[in-house]
Amino acid sequence: MRSDAIIIGGSFAGLSAAMYIARARRSVCVIDTGLPRNRFSDHSHGFFTRDGSAPGAMLATARAQVAAYPTARFVDGEAVNAVKQEDGYSVALADGKVLESARLVLAFGIADELPDVPGLAERWGKSVLHCPYCHGFEFSGQRLGVLHVSPMSVHQALLIAEWGPTTLYLNGASEPDAESLAQLEKRGVAIEAAPVKALHGEGSGLSAIELAGGHMADLDALYIGTRTRFNSAIAERLGCELDEAPFGPIIRTDDQKATSVAGVYAAGDITRGAHSTTFASADGVMAGTALHRSLVF
Repeated sequence: MRSDAIIIGGSFAGLSAAMYIARARRSVCVIDTGLPRNRFSDHSHGFFTRDGSAPGAMLATARAQVAAYPTARFVDGEAVNAVKQEDGYSVALADGKVLESARLVLAFGIADELPDVPGLAERWGKSVLHCPYCHGFEFSGQRLGVLHVSPMSVHQALLIAEWGPTTLYLNGASEPDAESLAQLEKRGVAIEAAPVKALHGEGSGLSAIELAGGHMADLDALYIGTRTRFNSAIAERLGCELDEAPFGPIIRTDDQKATSVAGVYAAGDITRGAHSTTFASADGVMAGTALHRSLVF
C-alpha cells in the first residue's frame, strides 16, 4: 500500500507530524520501533498540561489519537533503508517488507552514548540526567554534580549551579583554562580532579560518587552532557546534509523542516542541538504541515 507520507519514528516529533497530515486527510504511515529516547525517565516535564506525566503514557495517548484518523496507520518495526524512486520513496523494513510513499519524514531520534562508569547506566533518566530544564527542579537545592565528558561540561556546570550546589567531576581530564576556572569560582562550582570509579545509591537513586582511592562524596544527582548519535543511518544514505552540534550530528533543515533532499523532511532531536518534548512536537507540526503543502502545491 502506497502512502502520501511515511514517517520513520513514532515519538513526539513523528506523532505530531502524523496528526497534522492525517487531519489534512492524507494517508500517512508511521514506522516505529517503540524505543523513544526518554523511555528511561519516569516523568516528563515542561510540556503544557502534561507536566510530570509518564512519557510512555503520553505517547500511548498520542498514538491512539492519531490512529483514530482513518488515513493513519502504524507499522511496528525498524526502517533500515530508504531509496529515492521516480515518484517518491521506498522504505525497507528489517523484516524484509518494503513500503512506498510520495514524501518522507525522518523522526527516528537519537541515542545517548553513556560513559562506562559502574552504576551509571541503571540510573540514567532517574538520578543521572542530561537536561536541567527537564529534570533540574526536582533536585533543587540538593547535592549536584556534572561529569566531565567534553569541553561543553564546563558550560553545563556553570548552568547546573542555578539549581543547587554543584561539583564538576573532571574524571581525570585536564583542568579547565584560567578563564573557565574564574567563571566556575564565581558561580561557586567546586572542582574534583580524581577519576570516578562508580556511582552508589539504593535502586535507581543516587547517594554517593566513588572516586579513585576509595573516597566517597555525597551526591543526589549527576548531570552529563552526553555525546549523541542517530538511531538510524537513513539520513546519510539518502544524502541529507548534516551539521555538527555541540553534542553530536544533526540533520540540516530549513524553517519548514525540509532537508537538503527534495521530498524529505526531518523533525525532533535529530535536527536540534537543544532537546525537549515541546521542541520535538513543534518540529513535527511544522514538518507535517509543510509536507502537506508540498503535496498540494
